[in-house]
Formats: sequence, C-alpha cells, structure tokens
Amino acid sequence: MRPSDHADLNDTDASAETARRVPTLVVAYDDPVPRDGTRPLAVEMPVNLVYGTVPYAVMMTTPADLVDFAYGFSLTEGIIAAADEIRSVDVERDAAEGGMRLLVDLVPGRLREHLARKRAMSGRTGCGVCGIEDLDQLPKAEAPLGGAGRVGIAAIQRALQAMGDAQVLNAETRAVHAAAWAGLDGAVVALREDVGRHNGLDKLIGALIRRGTDPAEGFVVITSRCSFEMVEKAASLGASVLVAISAPTSLAIDRAKLHGMTLCAIARSDTLTVFTGRERLDLAPPP
Repeated sequence: MRPSDHADLNDTDASAETARRVPTLVVAYDDPVPRDGTRPLAVEMPVNLVYGTVPYAVMMTTPADLVDFAYGFSLTEGIIAAADEIRSVDVERDAAEGGMRLLVDLVPGRLREHLARKRAMSGRTGCGVCGIEDLDQLPKAEAPLGGAGRVGIAAIQRALQAMGDAQVLNAETRAVHAAAWAGLDGAVVALREDVGRHNGLDKLIGALIRRGTDPAEGFVVITSRCSFEMVEKAASLGASVLVAISAPTSLAIDRAKLHGMTLCAIARSDTLTVFTGRERLDLAPPP
C-alpha cells in the first residue's frame, strides 16, 4: 500500500484483536472474600518485519495500525529515508507461531542497499526482542518452576510496602524500574533498578543465581507492566510466583499458564488481581 492509495492508513487487518477480556480474582487485603471478575488486557503479539524475503526483526506490538508501524519502523531504523521508498506492505498471519508478518516491499535500489548493510540494531528498553529475526526464535523458558510453598497475600503486601524505600535510584530520579526478590515472609531480599524494565529483572536474576538462591523460597515483584518477556525471564529463574504493579498483556497471561506460574498484577496498597495460579496463594487477609 502506498501512502497515496488510501486516505486512512489504519486499515491493518480489521479482524486483529487488540484487547482481550480475561477472568480474574480481585483480592482486598482486608477482606477474606475475594471477588471473581473480568478485565480487558492489551493484546501483545510478535510481529516479524521482513524486507524482500529476509527477516529483519521481531517486535512485540499491539496488532493494530501495522502498516503505519512498518513505515515508521523502517524510517527510524534507517532502512528508508522517505515513504515512497516502500512500494507495499502486506500483513500476513502466522498461525503456527501465533504472530504476524509484515512483508515490506522496498524499491529496488533501497532493497539492495538494505541487504548490503550489516544489521546493527541496538538493544532497546522496550518494545523489541533483541537479536531475534524470525517468529520461531521467540524465547521460551525451559527451567522447571520451583515448588514454592504457598505465598500469602500478607507477604505480597509486605513486599510491596518495602519496595518503595528500597528503590534508591528511583527516589532520586523518578525514572527507573525495579525488580525485587522477596522471601515467603514478604521481606525484600534483593532489589535491582534500571531504566529498562527487562534490564532490571535480568540484573535481579543475575544476583540471585550468583548467590545460589532457591527459587522455591520466594517470589518476584516488578514495578512495571508485565509483558511476555517478563514472564519468560521469571520462568527461566524457576520462580513460580510473579507480582507486577501494572497490568499484564494477553501474551503474558498465555505464557504464565503455559509455565504453570502464578501471576498477580495491578498490585496496589489495598488490592491485587490474580490472573493465573490462584491455587498457589494463601488468600487469608493480613492480621
């Protein structure tokens, strides 16, 4: 599709699902009776950008406005200098890998230049899967989850309360994420901060494996939203409980179910929402 072909460039696969409603369990710390409910989550999906016939990158996106995304990504990556260097963008579903492909047809001169250029895609603090060029290379943790004892919501509440004071860099800058490891009693044992939410969790996991921490002896808490990568990283540690302050994405829920992980999110000072693995939680309110 050329920019001049349509006045509306947001015509990406009208059947693409951008939000999905999932069942939840909302737990108030001071109420012994949890409430069943549902909540809409943003859909997260791997999208493979292919130039000519050569895969270039896999980005995690909400599957809307993908033609716009192909144009914008191509420009900001330096693959094109102007919109008319793209002849067409075809959106293709990949049912086997659960993602989509953007087949970008460049004008011949630009395609030759692109294929001759060595790819040097920098690691990002957000939306990509660094080093992944095709959908079948998406990470999937192989480590078995630890057989943690039941985690009480009182312990989760205690960990959330402790994290504020422990985030020294964020207190100074208000610009970084944190990932923490809490014992089954809720005491924060380790915490790492970084401008990138993925980096913060990687740092935490690195600290834990260097110490030889048993993943059955606690749970992970992150201050960011919970995308599928965060679930995969926690699963690679062997952690069976992940708590996120912000909401998860649809693919995070799918991966948590795949790994048998307990995923709690939208964790606030008064409530948290359980998306998967409620059987691993002790829902008795704090004393």
